[in-house]
Amino acid sequence: MNEAGLWAPAERRVKVRAPGKINAFFQVGPLREDGYHAVASTYLAVSLYEEVAATARADTLPTDITVSIHPDSSLSPEQLAGIPLDGKNLVVKAARLVADIAENPSGVHLEITKHVPIAGGMGGGSADAAATLVACDALWHTGLSREELAQLGSELGADVPFALMGGAAVGLGIGDELTAALAPTPLHWVLVPADFGLSTPVVYGTLDTLRAAGGIVAPVPGQVEAGVLTALRAGDAKALAPWLHNDLQAAAEYLAPSLTEALAAGKSLGALAALVSGSGPTLAFLAADAHHAQLLASALAELGHPGLPVEGPVHGAQIIL
Repeated sequence: MNEAGLWAPAERRVKVRAPGKINAFFQVGPLREDGYHAVASTYLAVSLYEEVAATARADTLPTDITVSIHPDSSLSPEQLAGIPLDGKNLVVKAARLVADIAENPSGVHLEITKHVPIAGGMGGGSADAAATLVACDALWHTGLSREELAQLGSELGADVPFALMGGAAVGLGIGDELTAALAPTPLHWVLVPADFGLSTPVVYGTLDTLRAAGGIVAPVPGQVEAGVLTALRAGDAKALAPWLHNDLQAAAEYLAPSLTEALAAGKSLGALAALVSGSGPTLAFLAADAHHAQLLASALAELGHPGLPVEGPVHGAQIIL
C-alpha cells in the first residue's frame, strides 16, 4: 500500500554475489603500446564474496543511479569510507552499460556489501561490477548471455569477465582472454589481508622499474606452466605448491616490505606455499586441507596476521535473491 492507501507494486530487487579471486600463477610480460602488460595467469575464484543488491527506481531515468554500502560489510570503516559512491565506482559504469542495451531500463539503487579487500589484489571492484551486470540484466529483463555480459565486462576491466565466469581459468592477453581450466576439487587457502592497499598501476610500474634496473627484458607470455593445470585438475595441493608464482610479488614486496615478513611467517607455520595475490597486498597461503587451513589461520593470527580460510575454485556471479 502507498501513502494514499492504494495498492502499489513492490519494488523490483535482485541480489547477486560474485567471488574474489587469487592468481595461482601470474607471469607478466613487457609493457604494450596500449599501456597494458601482456600476462599469462591462472585465476581461481575463492569463497570470499561481494554482494550487490539492485533495486529498480520506478519512474526515474536510467541515468539515475545511486550507490550505498551495506552496514554488514566486513571491511573497516576507514576502508569503506574511501569507496566512491558516484560515477567513479565500477558498479555505476556497469549499470550504465546494461541500461544502454535494455529496452525499458529505469533508475536503479545499488547497495554493495563489501568483504573482499579494497586495492588488495583480489579483484573486489571487478566482482562488484560483475554482480551489477548480472543483477541489472535480470532486473531489466535484458536477456544477455554470460558471453555477452563478459564482453560488456571487458570494457570495465580485465578481471570482470572472470568474476562472471568463476571457477578456474587461464587468462592471456591482458588477462581477459579466458579459457576454463578443469579444477573439480576445491583447494584450501588462508588469505591474509593488509590494513593498506596497493595501486595496481603503481605495482606494475615498479616491476618495470626493477626490471630495467636489473637489465631484465621480459618475454611475452605464451601460456601458463602445465604443472599448474595438472595439479588443479588432480585437486592436489602438494603438487600445486611448487608451481605457485607471481611476477608482481617482487614489486609488491619492494613497495611494502612488511609483506616479506608475513610471507615468511606463513611458510614457517607450515603453509605448503605462499604468494602475493595479484598486485597485492593480500597474501594467499596454500593449505593441505580444510582442517590445516583453520590451524594455519589461527597460528597466523597469534603472530598478528589475522587470516581468512577460504576454498576455491567456486562459482562465478550468481543471483541469490
